[in-house]
Amino acid sequence: MDLNPLIAQRWSPRAFDPTASLTADDLRPLLEAARWAPSHGNTQPARFLVGFRGDSVFTRVFDALRPGNQAWAGRASVLVVACRVTGDDRGPMPNTEYGVGLAVANLSLQAVENGLVTHQMGGFSKDAVREAFGLPEDVVPVVVVAIGVLGDDSDLPEELRAREHRVRKRKPLTETVFTEWGEPLFSAEPADELDGQ
Repeated sequence: MDLNPLIAQRWSPRAFDPTASLTADDLRPLLEAARWAPSHGNTQPARFLVGFRGDSVFTRVFDALRPGNQAWAGRASVLVVACRVTGDDRGPMPNTEYGVGLAVANLSLQAVENGLVTHQMGGFSKDAVREAFGLPEDVVPVVVVAIGVLGDDSDLPEELRAREHRVRKRKPLTETVFTEWGEPLFSAEPADELDGQ
């Protein structure tokens, strides 16, 4: 498979090293990668709230997570809320969620390049984040990203530990890429699984 190694190596662990700390300088390349992501009409809708483990931003983001995510996300070095701005001085902006997704994808791949791991979470209260940070009406939280150094999965509850070792699997291109609807472009598939680690 001729997949870029950054894509092949990216995965979403829950086992973070609770002793590892990151600095703003460590995060700068990741956020620069996010900044250079494509967006509709170069509107650049992505905005980020960054909390470092132990500070009040991290605590407020952590408190907004659902309990299942709180079971492991407190070990991450950083919690980031990726938000979308819905308009600018020209009016409403199109495809803002798509723009944030592209920015977070860039961030995640840059993390791999820098020897870090990320885990994206939809399991959080957008209302709690909005209230905790006094977000304006035109700023909408989209996803929380845990960032840090890979840790020992023996610290995780047993069910989560098993998930760390699952094989990464995706639908085959025969089910997702068509010439006419329902007529696959490809007749044969490369491997649709990658090692979790």
